[in-house]
Amino acid sequence: MATVVFFPEGAFGPTNNCVGIGDVLRRRGHRVVFVVEESFAGTLEAKGFEEATMRLGPPPEQEEEPGQFWKDFIRDTAPVFRRPTIEQLEGFIQPTWQALVDGAKYVEPRLRAILGELDPDVVVEDNVVGFAALPAGGRPWVRIVSCNPAELKDPEVPPTFSGYAAGDRAGWDAFRAEYDRVHRPLWEDFDTFMREQGAPGLPELEFIHESQWANLYLYPEEADYARARPLEESWTRLDSCVRATDEAWEEPEGFRANGEKLVYLSLGSLGSADVDLMRRLVEELASSPHRFVVSKGPQHELFELAENMTGAEFLPQASILPRVDLVVTHGGNNTVTESFFFGKPMVVLPLFWDQYDNAQRVHELGFGARLDTYGHEPDELTGAIDRLLADEQLSERLGRISARLQADPGTSKAADLIERIVVRAA
Repeated sequence: MATVVFFPEGAFGPTNNCVGIGDVLRRRGHRVVFVVEESFAGTLEAKGFEEATMRLGPPPEQEEEPGQFWKDFIRDTAPVFRRPTIEQLEGFIQPTWQALVDGAKYVEPRLRAILGELDPDVVVEDNVVGFAALPAGGRPWVRIVSCNPAELKDPEVPPTFSGYAAGDRAGWDAFRAEYDRVHRPLWEDFDTFMREQGAPGLPELEFIHESQWANLYLYPEEADYARARPLEESWTRLDSCVRATDEAWEEPEGFRANGEKLVYLSLGSLGSADVDLMRRLVEELASSPHRFVVSKGPQHELFELAENMTGAEFLPQASILPRVDLVVTHGGNNTVTESFFFGKPMVVLPLFWDQYDNAQRVHELGFGARLDTYGHEPDELTGAIDRLLADEQLSERLGRISARLQADPGTSKAADLIERIVVRAA
């Protein structure tokens, strides 16, 4: 039996990816431990995993909800989401990297202590920012990229966070130059910190190392980018990573009679914190002939659903997606890849980070529609839903992709790779 430590970012997306893989390893007899922020304490224990807690900053005066730091951060910076992505670099992306870097520095002593106590056979990290304790610690570690694969830079791939089209290079150079201008001082500082902690220097303008052991990224082959240079052999595409731990879900009694098709609406735990946006979407969809399952999020008590809707603060997404006909999403990587796994078309309303890249990729490949999150007209949203639901060719295309992904689940593929690393390192 091996001890496998998972270290996901303090958000539900990366955590759920790791839960799916960890569940497979646990069922194979391995000891699985999650390193989580204190605000997440008990969340993984409730799923039957061990936990080791840490903080990414000084403790607050009041008790936190899971991921509360990021919920507050999103709430305070939401006005920036209405700007073009190149303007978000300075207004949102750089401050986000700054917060992540600050957290990585703060937690370094605690993380080293946790790893020393657990003495894992392998550590699996699903973070966008690096932690010196991993490459400096001498233990095998695996990096997971649960973001759009534009994060893995290539001359033929649009700039990360831009949401620019793969077939149109207009603006690529300007975006990359602005990213360099805004982020280079922070990167230089973090690179110095990494070296001081005994880790290798960071790759150029990257905030995380590649692992010499294994690197995984999560995206279906049918939606991936063509590259000028193949990824190194250490990289493995998982295609999907859907957990099997969510509780069952059933439509409320009588709800099925209230509409034609069933649509899932989720802006993620962070995006749904924008209450004004959630209220607007509810109003726009209230007149639709379809019925909606709504993930209401952390501000659930601040808005009401329409008569053709049901929902709650938290929903078992992996149990709901097989039951719906279409997904309206913020474009988070988890929801996008899970929608592919279950063969569902998407309407994507991006807000921040790689959501613009996912939205554009879904749109340009014909798997759904990208809309202006704050600037769309109500009939654009309802029209896109109706059009995609009526597209039989798209339904058949997504059905074939779903069948392939479900026949070779990424959770098992990742667990196999992790087990091979344990054997190799023994």
